[in-house]
Amino acid sequence: MSPLSDHAVVVRPARTGDVSAIRELIGSYTDDGRLLAKAQVTLFESVQEFVIAEQDGQIVGCGALHVMWEDLAEVRSLAVRPDLQGHGVGSAMLTTLLDHARALGVRRVFCLTFEMDFFARHGFAEIESAPVSHEVFAQLLQSYDEGVAEFLDLERVKPNTLGNHRMLLSL
Repeated sequence: MSPLSDHAVVVRPARTGDVSAIRELIGSYTDDGRLLAKAQVTLFESVQEFVIAEQDGQIVGCGALHVMWEDLAEVRSLAVRPDLQGHGVGSAMLTTLLDHARALGVRRVFCLTFEMDFFARHGFAEIESAPVSHEVFAQLLQSYDEGVAEFLDLERVKPNTLGNHRMLLSL
């Protein structure tokens, strides 16, 4: 499939049958540290958070929205097949995820990313620390989710976040 294909990309909720393709897509960005590897069981557990981009029956992108608190969610694992980057696939998935965040009542969306220009084009701005009160911070410390630990900038996940930038969008 050529990047210049005239066939439309469809963004839809992920299904369990998509998990292997999602894992493979995320895996294509783990060697260079741009994305964290995800265990297959983790992807099955969170499949309802994912959307996928599909073109001609092939999964060409994925991304997830993980609700962290009443008014805060994180965009995670946003990935586009390398040969289709720059063709609007990531933007289509991000728009869908942000619409979902609004529908859930989330007012702020966070991401931890190397792709600052992409997220800035969608209204995200760089921030220095976790944008939550001390009380919410204390509650989030109880989460077993590694992504929440990264959001909180906990020492045990520092190696995972080196070079990433924290960005936030107010909806």
